[in-house]
Amino acid sequence: MGHGHNHSNHQHNHSHQQSSTSKNLAWAFFLNLSFSIFELIGGIYSNSIAIISDAFHDFGDALSLAFVWYLQRVSTRPIDRHFDYGYKRFSILGALIISVLLSVGSIFMIIESIKRFITPAESKPDVMFVLAIVGVLVNGIAMIRLNHGTSFSEKAVFLHFLEDILGWVAVLIGSVCMYFWDLPWLDPMMSFGIAIWILYNAYGNTKQVMRIFLQAVPVSLDRSDLVAHWNLIKGVNSVHDIKIWSLDGNHHVASLHVLIDKKVKLSEFQKIKQKIRNIASQFEIIHTTIELETDEEECKLHTH
Repeated sequence: MGHGHNHSNHQHNHSHQQSSTSKNLAWAFFLNLSFSIFELIGGIYSNSIAIISDAFHDFGDALSLAFVWYLQRVSTRPIDRHFDYGYKRFSILGALIISVLLSVGSIFMIIESIKRFITPAESKPDVMFVLAIVGVLVNGIAMIRLNHGTSFSEKAVFLHFLEDILGWVAVLIGSVCMYFWDLPWLDPMMSFGIAIWILYNAYGNTKQVMRIFLQAVPVSLDRSDLVAHWNLIKGVNSVHDIKIWSLDGNHHVASLHVLIDKKVKLSEFQKIKQKIRNIASQFEIIHTTIELETDEEECKLHTH
Protein backbone atom coordinates (compact mmCIF):
# COMPACT_ATOMS: atom_id res chain seq x y z
CA MET A 1 0.00 0.00 0.00
CA GLY A 2 2.81 2.37 1.04
CA HIS A 3 4.60 1.65 -2.20
CA GLY A 4 1.55 2.52 -4.32
CA HIS A 5 1.16 5.85 -2.55
CA ASN A 6 4.81 6.64 -3.14
CA HIS A 7 4.43 5.86 -6.83
CA SER A 8 1.43 8.15 -7.28
CA ASN A 9 3.34 10.88 -5.47
CA HIS A 10 6.25 10.43 -7.86
CA GLN A 11 3.84 10.61 -10.81
CA HIS A 12 2.35 13.82 -9.45
CA ASN A 13 5.77 15.45 -9.06
CA HIS A 14 6.68 14.34 -12.54
CA SER A 15 3.55 15.80 -14.15
CA HIS A 16 4.13 19.04 -12.24
CA GLN A 17 7.68 19.18 -13.59
CA GLN A 18 6.40 18.51 -17.12
CA SER A 19 3.86 21.34 -16.99
CA SER A 20 6.49 23.78 -15.69
CA THR A 21 8.82 22.76 -18.55
CA SER A 22 6.02 23.39 -21.01
CA LYS A 23 5.22 26.76 -19.40
CA ASN A 24 8.84 27.85 -19.42
CA LEU A 25 9.23 26.99 -23.09
CA ALA A 26 6.02 28.76 -24.10
CA TRP A 27 7.08 31.82 -22.15
CA ALA A 28 10.53 31.80 -23.76
CA PHE A 29 8.93 31.56 -27.21
CA PHE A 30 6.70 34.64 -26.87
CA LEU A 31 9.53 36.63 -25.34
CA ASN A 32 11.88 35.70 -28.18
CA LEU A 33 9.41 36.41 -30.93
CA SER A 34 8.47 39.90 -29.73
CA PHE A 35 12.09 40.69 -28.94
CA SER A 36 13.38 39.67 -32.38
CA ILE A 37 10.91 42.08 -34.07
CA PHE A 38 12.06 44.90 -31.76
CA GLU A 39 15.67 43.98 -32.49
CA LEU A 40 15.26 43.98 -36.26
CA ILE A 41 13.84 47.53 -36.21
CA GLY A 42 16.64 48.65 -33.88
CA GLY A 43 19.31 46.97 -35.98
CA ILE A 44 18.15 48.64 -39.19
CA TYR A 45 17.95 52.01 -37.44
CA SER A 46 21.43 51.76 -35.89
CA ASN A 47 22.94 50.15 -39.03
CA SER A 48 24.64 47.44 -36.97
CA ILE A 49 24.95 44.16 -38.85
CA ALA A 50 25.64 42.34 -35.59
CA ILE A 51 22.21 43.39 -34.31
CA ILE A 52 20.42 42.64 -37.60
CA SER A 53 21.94 39.16 -37.91
CA ASP A 54 21.13 38.56 -34.24
CA ALA A 55 17.50 39.50 -34.94
CA PHE A 56 17.27 36.82 -37.63
CA HIS A 57 19.02 34.39 -35.34
CA ASP A 58 16.48 35.24 -32.61
CA PHE A 59 13.57 34.80 -34.98
CA GLY A 60 14.90 31.38 -35.99
CA ASP A 61 15.26 30.52 -32.32
CA ALA A 62 11.68 31.59 -31.63
CA LEU A 63 10.49 29.18 -34.33
CA SER A 64 12.60 26.35 -32.98
CA LEU A 65 11.32 27.12 -29.47
CA ALA A 66 7.75 26.80 -30.69
CA PHE A 67 8.71 23.47 -32.20
CA VAL A 68 10.44 22.24 -29.03
CA TRP A 69 7.50 23.41 -26.95
CA TYR A 70 5.15 21.34 -29.11
CA LEU A 71 7.44 18.29 -28.89
CA GLN A 72 7.67 18.72 -25.12
CA ARG A 73 3.85 18.65 -24.99
CA VAL A 74 3.83 15.53 -27.15
CA SER A 75 6.43 13.89 -24.88
CA THR A 76 3.93 13.85 -21.98
CA ARG A 77 1.41 11.74 -23.88
CA PRO A 78 0.70 8.33 -22.39
CA ILE A 79 1.79 5.04 -23.90
CA ASP A 80 -0.30 3.92 -26.90
CA ARG A 81 -0.18 1.23 -29.59
CA HIS A 82 2.22 3.28 -31.76
CA PHE A 83 4.79 4.10 -29.06
CA ASP A 84 4.83 1.47 -26.35
CA TYR A 85 7.58 3.33 -24.46
CA GLY A 86 5.45 6.46 -24.52
CA TYR A 87 6.51 9.73 -26.15
CA LYS A 88 9.42 10.79 -23.92
CA ARG A 89 11.92 10.56 -26.78
CA PHE A 90 10.18 13.39 -28.62
CA SER A 91 11.67 16.00 -26.28
CA ILE A 92 15.14 14.69 -27.20
CA LEU A 93 14.31 15.16 -30.86
CA GLY A 94 13.47 18.79 -30.05
CA ALA A 95 16.82 19.28 -28.30
CA LEU A 96 18.63 17.82 -31.31
CA ILE A 97 16.80 20.13 -33.74
CA ILE A 98 17.57 23.22 -31.64
CA SER A 99 21.26 22.26 -31.46
CA VAL A 100 21.41 21.81 -35.23
CA LEU A 101 19.65 25.17 -35.78
CA LEU A 102 22.07 26.86 -33.37
CA SER A 103 25.01 25.40 -35.29
CA VAL A 104 23.63 26.56 -38.66
CA GLY A 105 22.88 30.00 -37.21
CA SER A 106 26.38 30.41 -35.82
CA ILE A 107 27.93 29.39 -39.16
CA PHE A 108 25.88 32.17 -40.81
CA MET A 109 27.09 34.60 -38.14
CA ILE A 110 30.70 33.63 -38.87
CA ILE A 111 30.19 34.26 -42.61
CA GLU A 112 28.50 37.63 -41.93
CA SER A 113 31.24 38.75 -39.56
CA ILE A 114 33.96 37.91 -42.09
CA LYS A 115 32.11 39.88 -44.80
CA ARG A 116 31.71 42.84 -42.48
CA PHE A 117 35.34 42.59 -41.45
CA ILE A 118 36.45 42.95 -45.07
CA THR A 119 34.15 45.94 -45.72
CA PRO A 120 33.59 47.77 -42.41
CA ALA A 121 30.52 50.01 -42.16
CA GLU A 122 29.62 52.90 -39.89
CA SER A 123 26.97 52.23 -37.27
CA LYS A 124 25.34 54.34 -34.54
CA PRO A 125 26.99 53.34 -31.26
CA ASP A 126 24.55 55.27 -29.04
CA VAL A 127 21.52 53.39 -30.44
CA MET A 128 23.44 50.11 -30.16
CA PHE A 129 24.15 50.90 -26.49
CA VAL A 130 20.46 51.35 -25.64
CA LEU A 131 19.48 48.19 -27.54
CA ALA A 132 22.19 46.23 -25.75
CA ILE A 133 20.91 47.30 -22.30
CA VAL A 134 17.39 46.09 -23.21
CA GLY A 135 18.85 42.90 -24.69
CA VAL A 136 20.77 42.00 -21.55
CA LEU A 137 17.71 42.64 -19.35
CA VAL A 138 15.18 40.69 -21.45
CA ASN A 139 17.41 37.66 -21.96
CA GLY A 140 18.56 37.78 -18.35
CA ILE A 141 14.99 37.44 -17.09
CA ALA A 142 14.36 34.55 -19.49
CA MET A 143 17.57 32.82 -18.45
CA ILE A 144 16.79 33.03 -14.72
CA ARG A 145 13.42 31.38 -15.40
CA LEU A 146 14.97 28.48 -17.30
CA ASN A 147 17.97 27.98 -15.04
CA HIS A 148 16.17 25.38 -12.91
CA GLY A 149 15.16 23.29 -15.93
CA THR A 150 16.24 19.68 -16.01
CA SER A 151 15.08 18.42 -19.41
CA PHE A 152 17.49 18.39 -22.35
CA SER A 153 15.32 20.77 -24.34
CA GLU A 154 15.28 23.27 -21.46
CA LYS A 155 19.06 23.02 -21.24
CA ALA A 156 19.35 23.73 -24.97
CA VAL A 157 17.06 26.76 -24.61
CA PHE A 158 18.93 27.96 -21.52
CA LEU A 159 22.15 27.78 -23.50
CA HIS A 160 20.56 29.87 -26.20
CA PHE A 161 19.61 32.64 -23.78
CA LEU A 162 23.08 32.57 -22.24
CA GLU A 163 24.62 32.98 -25.67
CA ASP A 164 22.23 35.87 -26.39
CA ILE A 165 23.27 37.64 -23.18
CA LEU A 166 26.93 37.25 -24.02
CA GLY A 167 26.18 38.63 -27.47
CA TRP A 168 24.51 41.68 -25.96
CA VAL A 169 27.29 42.22 -23.41
CA ALA A 170 29.71 42.23 -26.34
CA VAL A 171 27.53 44.74 -28.22
CA LEU A 172 27.37 46.87 -25.07
CA ILE A 173 31.15 46.99 -24.62
CA GLY A 174 31.65 47.37 -28.36
CA SER A 175 29.24 50.29 -28.63
CA VAL A 176 31.04 52.13 -25.80
CA CYS A 177 34.42 51.60 -27.50
CA MET A 178 33.02 52.62 -30.91
CA TYR A 179 31.52 55.75 -29.37
CA PHE A 180 34.90 56.99 -28.17
CA TRP A 181 37.18 55.56 -30.85
CA ASP A 182 36.89 54.84 -34.56
CA LEU A 183 36.81 51.01 -34.48
CA PRO A 184 34.32 49.79 -37.14
CA TRP A 185 35.92 46.30 -37.19
CA LEU A 186 35.07 45.69 -33.52
CA ASP A 187 31.41 44.81 -34.25
CA PRO A 188 32.17 41.87 -36.63
CA MET A 189 35.05 40.66 -34.49
CA MET A 190 32.82 40.21 -31.43
CA SER A 191 30.12 38.58 -33.47
CA PHE A 192 32.73 36.10 -34.78
CA GLY A 193 33.89 35.17 -31.26
CA ILE A 194 30.35 34.55 -30.01
CA ALA A 195 29.52 32.40 -33.03
CA ILE A 196 32.51 30.13 -32.38
CA TRP A 197 31.42 29.77 -28.74
CA ILE A 198 27.84 28.82 -29.73
CA LEU A 199 29.16 26.25 -32.18
CA TYR A 200 31.29 24.64 -29.48
CA ASN A 201 28.36 24.41 -27.04
CA ALA A 202 25.88 23.14 -29.62
CA TYR A 203 28.38 20.40 -30.46
CA GLY A 204 28.52 19.32 -26.80
CA ASN A 205 24.74 19.22 -26.56
CA THR A 206 24.38 17.25 -29.80
CA LYS A 207 26.92 14.71 -28.57
CA GLN A 208 24.89 14.05 -25.40
CA VAL A 209 21.65 13.71 -27.35
CA MET A 210 23.26 11.33 -29.84
CA ARG A 211 24.38 9.11 -26.94
CA ILE A 212 20.72 8.72 -25.98
CA PHE A 213 19.66 7.98 -29.56
CA LEU A 214 22.42 5.35 -29.82
CA GLN A 215 21.15 3.75 -26.59
CA ALA A 216 24.36 4.20 -24.63
CA VAL A 217 24.35 3.51 -20.88
CA PRO A 218 23.15 6.78 -19.27
CA VAL A 219 26.10 8.98 -18.24
CA SER A 220 24.50 9.89 -14.90
CA LEU A 221 24.04 6.24 -13.90
CA ASP A 222 26.72 4.27 -12.03
CA ARG A 223 26.32 0.86 -13.66
CA SER A 224 28.71 -1.08 -11.40
CA ASP A 225 27.06 0.37 -8.29
CA LEU A 226 23.63 -0.73 -9.53
CA VAL A 227 24.84 -4.26 -10.34
CA ALA A 228 26.53 -4.51 -6.93
CA HIS A 229 23.22 -3.60 -5.24
CA TRP A 230 21.39 -6.24 -7.28
CA ASN A 231 23.96 -8.92 -6.41
CA LEU A 232 23.50 -8.25 -2.68
CA ILE A 233 19.83 -9.30 -2.77
CA LYS A 234 19.24 -12.46 -0.72
CA GLY A 235 18.62 -15.46 -2.98
CA VAL A 236 20.32 -13.94 -6.05
CA ASN A 237 23.40 -15.85 -7.22
CA SER A 238 24.29 -13.47 -10.04
CA VAL A 239 22.86 -11.06 -12.59
CA HIS A 240 23.95 -11.04 -16.22
CA ASP A 241 22.96 -9.92 -19.73
CA ILE A 242 22.20 -6.46 -18.30
CA LYS A 243 20.98 -3.80 -20.73
CA ILE A 244 20.41 -0.22 -19.55
CA TRP A 245 19.46 2.64 -21.86
CA SER A 246 17.75 5.99 -21.57
CA LEU A 247 14.47 7.29 -22.98
CA ASP A 248 15.15 11.01 -22.64
CA GLY A 249 18.25 11.50 -20.48
CA ASN A 250 16.17 11.57 -17.27
CA HIS A 251 14.20 8.30 -17.42
CA HIS A 252 15.94 4.99 -18.04
CA VAL A 253 14.95 1.43 -18.96
CA ALA A 254 16.67 -1.83 -18.01
CA SER A 255 16.47 -5.54 -18.74
CA LEU A 256 18.43 -8.29 -17.02
CA HIS A 257 18.72 -12.05 -16.39
CA VAL A 258 18.86 -13.13 -12.75
CA LEU A 259 20.27 -16.46 -11.62
CA ILE A 260 18.30 -17.53 -8.53
CA ASP A 261 19.72 -19.77 -5.84
CA LYS A 262 18.33 -23.37 -5.90
CA LYS A 263 17.19 -23.14 -2.28
CA VAL A 264 14.81 -20.27 -3.02
CA LYS A 265 11.15 -21.33 -3.15
CA LEU A 266 8.97 -20.37 -6.10
CA SER A 267 6.76 -18.30 -3.79
CA GLU A 268 9.72 -15.99 -3.04
CA PHE A 269 10.44 -15.20 -6.70
CA GLN A 270 7.98 -12.32 -6.71
CA LYS A 271 9.64 -10.70 -3.67
CA ILE A 272 13.06 -10.89 -5.34
CA LYS A 273 11.67 -9.27 -8.48
CA GLN A 274 10.16 -6.47 -6.40
CA LYS A 275 13.50 -5.86 -4.66
CA ILE A 276 15.25 -5.66 -8.03
CA ARG A 277 12.67 -3.14 -9.28
CA ASN A 278 12.91 -1.04 -6.09
CA ILE A 279 16.69 -0.76 -6.45
CA ALA A 280 16.32 0.07 -10.15
CA SER A 281 13.87 2.88 -9.42
CA GLN A 282 16.43 4.50 -7.09
CA PHE A 283 18.65 4.81 -10.19
CA GLU A 284 15.91 6.62 -12.21
CA ILE A 285 15.01 3.39 -14.04
CA ILE A 286 11.27 3.59 -14.65
CA HIS A 287 10.85 0.23 -16.40
CA THR A 288 12.66 -3.04 -15.62
CA THR A 289 12.25 -6.33 -17.46
CA ILE A 290 13.50 -9.27 -15.37
CA GLU A 291 14.11 -12.84 -16.51
CA LEU A 292 14.60 -15.27 -13.64
CA GLU A 293 16.69 -18.42 -14.13
CA THR A 294 17.49 -21.32 -11.80
CA ASP A 295 20.68 -23.39 -11.69
CA GLU A 296 19.10 -26.19 -13.75
CA GLU A 297 18.42 -23.88 -16.71
CA GLU A 298 21.92 -22.50 -16.45
CA CYS A 299 23.33 -26.07 -16.63
CA LYS A 300 21.28 -26.82 -19.74
CA LEU A 301 22.60 -23.67 -21.35
CA HIS A 302 26.18 -24.71 -20.63
CA THR A 303 25.85 -28.32 -21.83
CA HIS A 304 24.23 -27.46 -25.16
